Amino acid sequence: MFNFLAKIKESRFLKGIIYSLVGIFTYPGLNMVNKLNIKGMEHLENLPHNNVLFVSNHQTYFADVMTFIHIFCAASWRRKNKLGMPFYLLWPFTRVKYVAAEETMKSSWLTKIFAMAGAITVKRTWRAEGTEVRRGLDTSDTKKITKALLNNWVITFPQGTTKPFAPGRKGTAYIIKQTRPIVIPVIIGGFWRAFNKKGLKFKKKGSLLSVTFKEPLEINYDDTTENILEKVMDAIEQSKKYMLKSKHHLMNKLDK
Repeated sequence: MFNFLAKIKESRFLKGIIYSLVGIFTYPGLNMVNKLNIKGMEHLENLPHNNVLFVSNHQTYFADVMTFIHIFCAASWRRKNKLGMPFYLLWPFTRVKYVAAEETMKSSWLTKIFAMAGAITVKRTWRAEGTEVRRGLDTSDTKKITKALLNNWVITFPQGTTKPFAPGRKGTAYIIKQTRPIVIPVIIGGFWRAFNKKGLKFKKKGSLLSVTFKEPLEINYDDTTENILEKVMDAIEQSKKYMLKSKHHLMNKLDK
C-alpha cells in the first residue's frame, strides 16, 4: 500500500497538476509584480533528464526554488532567457527535486503543498533555545538525494541557509564525489529584497530578480571533498574571496 501511494505521489500526472497550481500561484509575483532577468538558459539545453545537480546561493525558502521550476518548465518549451506567458504550465517539466529543511516543509498547509512539488526533506538545521545549530548531512539525507538524482534534476543550496557568504557544507561535495553528476552553478539576486525570508510575502514590489546559470563545472570527481566544495563555492560566488570583494565594493559605495 505504501509503495502504491508513493508511486502515485511521484506520478508525472499528479506532479504536473501540483506544478501547474503552484506555478499559477507564484508566476505573478516573479514576473509581473517584480521583474525577472534570466541569463544562461542555453546551458540547460541538451542536458540529460537525470543526474544533474544545480548548486546555488540561497535567499528565500521558496521563491528561489519556484523560480527555478518556472525556468526549467519554460526551457522545456524552448524559451530563451525569459519565461514569457506561462503556457508551459499546461505541460510542465516535472523531473525536478529540491533539497529543503524538513522543519520548514512541515510548518503549514501551504508549505506541505510546496513540498509535494518535489521537496527532498533533510534535517540540516534545527533551533535550540532560539539559536540555529548547524550540522552536516547525515547518511539518510545523502541517500535521499542520491536516489533523487537517478531520475531527476536536483536543486541544492550548499550553504543550507539564506545568510550570504555562509560556509558551504561538505555533504554537497560528498554527493558530487559519490554520484558524479553534471553540476550547474546558479547565482541568484534580488529575492531577499523582493520577498520576506520564506519567499511567500512581498517586501518591495518592482524589484529586479536575477538568475544566472553558468556552464557545467569541470570537476575532478576523485579530488578531495574540501577542494570540490571550494570549487562549488567559488562558482556560486559565495566563497571568502567573493565576500572580501563584496565588502570592498560596499566600502567604496559608502566612501562615495
